[in-house]
Amino acid sequence: MHNLPIDEILPELKTALRSNVNAVLVAPPGSGKTTRIPLALMNESWLNSRRILMLEPRRLAARAAARYMARTLGEQVGETVGYRVRMDTRVGPRTRIEVITEGVLTRMLQADQALDGVGLIIFDEFHERSLHADLGLALALESQAVLREDLRLLVMSATLDAGPVARLLGNAPVITGRGQAFPVDTHYLARRGEGRIEPAVISAVFKALASNTGDILVFLPGTGEINRVHAGLIELGIEQQARVVPLYGNLPPAAQDLAILPSPPGQRKVVLATSIAETSLTVEGVRTVIDSGLMRVPRYSPRTGLTRLETVPVSQAAADQRRGRAGRLGPGVCYRLWTEHDGMYLEPSTTPEILAADLTPLALELAAWGVARPEQLQWLDLPPEASFGQARELLIKLGALDTNGSITPHGRHMVQTGLHPRLAHMVLKALEIGLGGLACELAVILSDRDFFRSGDNLLDVDLRLRVEAVRRICAGGMIAGQSFDIGVCRRIRAESDRLKQDFGIESNCQGDAEACGLVLAFAYPDRISQQREAGRFLLESGRGAIMAKEQLLAHMPYLVAAELDGQGSESRIFLAAPVSLDEIRQHFQQQIVTETIVAWDRAAQAVRARNYERLGALILKDSPCTHPNPAAIAAALLAGIAREGLGILPWTRASIQFRNRLLFIHHWEKGWPDVSDEALVATLDSWLAPYVYGLTSRAELERLNLAAILEDMLAWDQRRELDEYAPTHIIVPSGQRIPIDYTVPDRPVLAVKLQEMFGLKETPCIAHGKVPLTLHLLSPAQRPVQVTQDLANFWRNTYFEVKKDLMGRYPKHYWPDDPTSAIPTSRVRPKIQT
Repeated sequence: MHNLPIDEILPELKTALRSNVNAVLVAPPGSGKTTRIPLALMNESWLNSRRILMLEPRRLAARAAARYMARTLGEQVGETVGYRVRMDTRVGPRTRIEVITEGVLTRMLQADQALDGVGLIIFDEFHERSLHADLGLALALESQAVLREDLRLLVMSATLDAGPVARLLGNAPVITGRGQAFPVDTHYLARRGEGRIEPAVISAVFKALASNTGDILVFLPGTGEINRVHAGLIELGIEQQARVVPLYGNLPPAAQDLAILPSPPGQRKVVLATSIAETSLTVEGVRTVIDSGLMRVPRYSPRTGLTRLETVPVSQAAADQRRGRAGRLGPGVCYRLWTEHDGMYLEPSTTPEILAADLTPLALELAAWGVARPEQLQWLDLPPEASFGQARELLIKLGALDTNGSITPHGRHMVQTGLHPRLAHMVLKALEIGLGGLACELAVILSDRDFFRSGDNLLDVDLRLRVEAVRRICAGGMIAGQSFDIGVCRRIRAESDRLKQDFGIESNCQGDAEACGLVLAFAYPDRISQQREAGRFLLESGRGAIMAKEQLLAHMPYLVAAELDGQGSESRIFLAAPVSLDEIRQHFQQQIVTETIVAWDRAAQAVRARNYERLGALILKDSPCTHPNPAAIAAALLAGIAREGLGILPWTRASIQFRNRLLFIHHWEKGWPDVSDEALVATLDSWLAPYVYGLTSRAELERLNLAAILEDMLAWDQRRELDEYAPTHIIVPSGQRIPIDYTVPDRPVLAVKLQEMFGLKETPCIAHGKVPLTLHLLSPAQRPVQVTQDLANFWRNTYFEVKKDLMGRYPKHYWPDDPTSAIPTSRVRPKIQT
């Protein structure tokens, strides 16, 4: 066994774990920590022959690490060293080291919280901060604190900030190792290219082949880019210089080995990989790295309740990890397909998944653990409250939690499946109606990447075609007009058969693909969709969704959307299947609400009563209500008045004057009702409601006598005082009874001809003499010639100027020199008394 840099710190690590239950190890990529440390600790006395569990973020890395350690011992996988990943287990009775994926640890902890027979859990590549790694560490710390004081935890990483993790582990010792890193010559682009990244990658590959020796590792964000770069390289004749091999998580083991193992002598290879090759997994023979600078990460939106994959720039830490892959064997070269200036703006590290992911699986696991709120456990980063709350709401809808947040028997069964809660619920519900086989097929199809290649076929969105493709291709058939990845299709068939076996279903038990929509609705009840118009749908959750009108599914009355992008006000639908209204009514009856809605119809200006059958935001049936509740009609009518405004009411001149008088007295005296617009709208239920029973429309409101209704707001003594305090009219010196205008509450107006006020020396007042009237003194033609609240001052200082003007325009009228002693008149001249 050749020496590795990690060997230098093994004594320090062993000492730390002999005296502490927890430790943190930070060592650069290539130091050998993944494959050396479990073997070195396997025979420690404190382990007492118990097993070591080592967590890897990815299945490919878990299998590769187990195979490497087994070869080191001269054994086969499944003897001393084995692995457990989803749908693939290689362990035996003598297995001491189990390399597992993080979800497997969660399953093991849920099955046995004490982890009997396990002495050490190693969290490898913890810097990736996957959701399951954070959850696994939180549960392991709880188990250690309550049940297993002797259980040891070791957190390992190449780029992790060790301080916070060490504190979380009870101020655990931190051991730091050195790597075997050779210098890497780094090249940047002179300027960023536009459009797709593939042309720049292809150009860099040919440049690297011509300039450097050894194999080339290319980092791309996803399988779509890998396939396009692969096709472009083959088209340009790269096979004359090197083999091109892909590397991503869902490849079969043989294809993974082709990428990982060294090239035969005299041959070179170009490995097109996702971020899976950043850590823990070593691609042998690499001397050159080409980094697209992009990665694909899931982003969950609490606003939409949807998770979508986003292509984002890599973090600085990830970029350094990628570059380091070129310096494992000797001096290397790294081509970064961004400018050096762009690199200054990269995030220092990748956002932990727990802060940006769908927390539904986490919420279910915590409920199964017996924890109602995340705060009850220890975390590096507490799960966001909004996302966690939304996850709990979904689990209640799926029947996994009760309304108190406690796990139900159905929820425990969901946990045991190991599937995402949506898919677990789907399979369990489908089993009840004889569609378990179809549900298993759908669960695997939805968990894998879409194997249909983009094309012009109008059925691309239809999930039923994926099911038919899996069935036909594995039976030797094809689907006309469709292009798809046969390898992925066959893998899905194999995994669905294994999943069926887990549920006790025969592999040939499939079920009618036409039932896809119904089965899918069990997983996505919030995405049952109703057509608004061709290509536009309303989801049960209330959001909108769209698809191209050319899609045949665009014309279905109901469908279930399995995949949407969650962007904008209307999400784009990528995968869906139709479901019938009868199926919705039969299988979602408990969620369907029948209600009568009595509401104001603005267009008709009347109250309308209708019966609705509703599933969330979807109206399944709409019919008139023949006998609505009278109180509901009155309430809807009042709501309509509030919406339309008080102008909808029949305000006559008398009711307007009465209301203005009340506004006046309310302005000057306490204890009087407020009849302003705001107050009347806010109190419709108290002053108007008793008078609108039996009325349904604006036309019928014309029957109301608003003056009488407003008068009913007054106490008996207020009614008696109203006429004294705010009289409707006042008798002026001419003997005429003139109305008072109360339009402006603090300035009541008396509009009267100037001649009718002769002989009156002071301004008349109301409100028991407290409020002078604002006099609009009019000419014989009823036009204002003066506005005043001080009549005495007008007679004294202004009248004579006004008199000159009026005498010129109205020479036949009476214009005395002393208006305070003159005879008032409403005629041209006063009548001579005899």
